Amino acid sequence: MTKNEIFEIIETNFNILAAENDGTTKASQARARKAAQAIKRVITDYKKASVAESK
Repeated sequence: MTKNEIFEIIETNFNILAAENDGTTKASQARARKAAQAIKRVITDYKKASVAESK
C-alpha cells in the first residue's frame, strides 16, 4: 500500500469517528471505538510508508 492509500483509509475512519462520536447510543459509541481502533492499526503502516517514500 502506498502512503496515499493508507491516508485515505485513515481519513475515512476519522470521518466515521467524528460522525459517531456525537451519537448517544451504545451502538454509535461502539462504531466510534471501532473506527478509532482501525486508525490505530494502520497508522504504523502509514509511518513506514512515509519514511520509505521520502528516501
